[in-house]
Amino acid sequence: MVGDWGGGDVADVMAGLDEALRRFDWIDPERLGVLGGSYGGFMTSWIVGHSKRFRVACSERAVNCQPSMFGTSDIGFLFNQVELGGIRPWDDMAKYLERSPLSYARDITTPLLIVHSEDDLRCPMEQAEQLFVALKTLRRETMFVRFPDENHELTRSGKPRHRLERFRILLEWFATYLPPAPSPAARAVR
Repeated sequence: MVGDWGGGDVADVMAGLDEALRRFDWIDPERLGVLGGSYGGFMTSWIVGHSKRFRVACSERAVNCQPSMFGTSDIGFLFNQVELGGIRPWDDMAKYLERSPLSYARDITTPLLIVHSEDDLRCPMEQAEQLFVALKTLRRETMFVRFPDENHELTRSGKPRHRLERFRILLEWFATYLPPAPSPAARAVR
């Protein structure tokens, strides 16, 4: 959301989740995971720094540090300026830091898988590296997966072997923290 990254957009996502939980009793509120890429990666990194609702998460190709994103992305420096309400970092560094998931690394306790491509010019590699190093330094449960010879489009047009490997890693990560729940019949037989 222009000028409010991590604000109204996160409120909308959480309201949608609350409504899904209200409507569908087969969703277990104690076994939730969250995953997103690009802006969804930002949202994932942001959400786990502001909520304990999810047991596991995966942030892919995300913006995690607004100040270092400014001027380093192939999208151009005006993108960050416009998206953060028309301000530049030196005009209001506090705003850039406030809207950076990295600023909330200390609050991230959800196991977080970070996936990034080495040739990503949209969200440069350092965006993933900074959050990963912060979480490792804080002794949080995290894993960082880098894909060589891939760019921001890995999930849509990456090499087939890398896309398959990404899926394998995601499934393994989520299965580790969200193992299959016993079926109702299995629970009844004791």
